Amino acid sequence: MRAWHEIRRFPLAVRLLLVNQLGVNVGFYLLIPYLATHLTEDLGMSAAVVGIVLGVRNLSQQGMFVIGGSAADRLGARGVIITGCALRTVGFGLFALGDGPAVLLAASVLSGLAGALFNPAVRAYLARESGERKAEAFALFNVFATTGALIGPLLGSLLLLVGFRASALTAAAIFALLTIAQALVLPARQAEPSGGGVLADWREVVGNRAFLAFALAMVGMFTLENQLYLLLPSGARQATGWDGAAGLVFLVGTLVNLTLQLRLTRSLKRRGHRARWIAVGLLLMGLAFLPPATVAGTAFAGPLDAVPILLGTLMLYVGVMIASPFVMELIPGFGRPELTGTYYGIFYVVSGVAAALGNTVVGWAMDTGEDGAPWLPWACCALFGLASALGVALLHRRNALPSPRQTAVPSPA
Repeated sequence: MRAWHEIRRFPLAVRLLLVNQLGVNVGFYLLIPYLATHLTEDLGMSAAVVGIVLGVRNLSQQGMFVIGGSAADRLGARGVIITGCALRTVGFGLFALGDGPAVLLAASVLSGLAGALFNPAVRAYLARESGERKAEAFALFNVFATTGALIGPLLGSLLLLVGFRASALTAAAIFALLTIAQALVLPARQAEPSGGGVLADWREVVGNRAFLAFALAMVGMFTLENQLYLLLPSGARQATGWDGAAGLVFLVGTLVNLTLQLRLTRSLKRRGHRARWIAVGLLLMGLAFLPPATVAGTAFAGPLDAVPILLGTLMLYVGVMIASPFVMELIPGFGRPELTGTYYGIFYVVSGVAAALGNTVVGWAMDTGEDGAPWLPWACCALFGLASALGVALLHRRNALPSPRQTAVPSPA
C-alpha cells in the first residue's frame, strides 16, 4: 500500500513511464530469450547465422545509446521515447512475419535501435519529471522493471505452446499499446539548447574525467547483474539437480524487490552521501558470490544445497536495490541539465562495453573452472564487486562525485 501511495504522488507522466517499463520488459523477455531456439529449431538456421542476427541486435542497441541520448536532449525525450517504442513494434512484428535472413536482420536492427532510443530518453525524462525525488522514482522504476522481467519469460513460455509467431505478435502488440499511451499521456517539454553541436556535446561529456571514471567503476554492477541470467541459474541447476531451480533465482529476486526496494531507498537516502551507499551496494553484490562458491562443483546431496545459491541471489538483489537508484540519480549531476540524455547515453555505452569485457572474463572462468576449479567464476565475480566498490569509494573520497540536485521541470512546449 505504501508503494501505491508513493506512486500516486508522482505526476501522471512518471506513473506512465513506470508502467511503460513494466510493459517494455514483459514484451522484451517474452520474445528475446526464445529467439535463438526459434531461429535454429523452427527455421533451421546455422549457429553462425543465429549469432549474426543476435549480435546485430545487441550492437544496434549498445552502440547507439549515445544517439538516443543526444536525440532526447535536442529533440525532446517524449518524441524519442515514442519513436523508440514504435520502432520496436515494427521490429518485433517483423520477427513474427519474416523467416529470411534479410527480414530477420532488419528486425534485429530496428529492435536494437529502438532500445537505444528509448532507454536513455526514458531515464532522462524520468529524472527531469521527478525533480528532487529522483531516487524514489528510479527505485520504483526498478520494481516495475524487475516485475516485467519475471512476467515476460513466463508469458513467453505459455505463448510458445501456440507458436513463436504468437509470442512475437503479442510482444509487438504490447509495444504498440505503449506507443499509443505515450502519445496520449506524456506532455511535450521544450528541449533546452546546449549551445553547441552534437560533437561538441559528446566531447564535453567524454572530457568529464570524473564521469568516465564513475561509468567505468560501474563495470561491477552491470557484469554482476548479468549473472542473474548466466552464472546463478547454472549454479542453481547444478547444486540442486533440478532445472526448475533457475526459476527460483528470479522469483526470490522479484519478491524481495517488490517488498523492500522503495522503503530501502527512502531509508538510505536520509543517511549519508549517495556514493557511500553505491559502494556498499557494489560490495554486497560482490560478496553475494561467495556463498554459492561453497557448493560449486559439488554433486547434489539434498535440498539444503540450494540455500547458498538462494542466499547469494538475495544478497545480489539487495546490492542492486541499494546501488542502482542512486547511480541513476547521480548521473545528471555530472554535467549541465541540457545534456542529461547525452550523459545517460554515454554512460550506458561506456559501462556496457566494460561489462561485455567483464562477462567475457566470467565466461572464461566458467570454462576454465570445469577442469578442477569450479569456484573460479564465483571468485571472479566477487573481485569485480570489490573492485567497483573500491573505485566508487575512491572517487567519493576525492570529492569527484556530485551531490544529487533537483532538476527543474521545463515548461510545456
